Amino acid sequence: MSSKRQKGKSLLMFPEDYCVVDIETTGLSPEDSEIIEISAVRYRGRKKQEVFSTLVKPAARIPRMITQLTGIDNRMVENAPGIEEAIVNFRSFVGGDIIMGYNVNFDINFLYDALLRCTGEIFDNSFVDVLRFSRIALTHLSSRSQTNVAAYYGISAEGAHRAETDCDICNACYMKLMQEESVIDSVTKKNRS
Repeated sequence: MSSKRQKGKSLLMFPEDYCVVDIETTGLSPEDSEIIEISAVRYRGRKKQEVFSTLVKPAARIPRMITQLTGIDNRMVENAPGIEEAIVNFRSFVGGDIIMGYNVNFDINFLYDALLRCTGEIFDNSFVDVLRFSRIALTHLSSRSQTNVAAYYGISAEGAHRAETDCDICNACYMKLMQEESVIDSVTKKNRS
């Protein structure tokens, strides 16, 4: 499935209106791992408007190391909706918005595969990857993980690895990175060509 994804465009821009998206999963590969949490935070004029967030009950048990990372355990997802319901509700929430995230291709690949598998619909929203901005601006950092970038800017990463909190951290990093001169120059140059 992954080699045939017809995803939206990767944008190098500073949108005013967008949805920040983050997921938590049972592993790293959409082919053999499952989504266990989906969050999307809608911004209009770069102001937080509305939140969609749901745990998702996976078919298989959540591995212990994932529970240690995220705090999400099998008991918590016992009565959560399955992916079939969760992905339809997520899609309805984000509509045609630009998607923003940190290393967002990871999230989009899982969401794309789930939406296609459950509904036959293609997830083709264009997207902005905040990690891309950090790679332009923060070349001096040894790691540009979201938590490291947050720490660099003095943004609290408390509660990281839960989807809604990660959306908030991502947006806070975006607001800082869009003020970096090297990022502004790259976006300006890209949009001139």
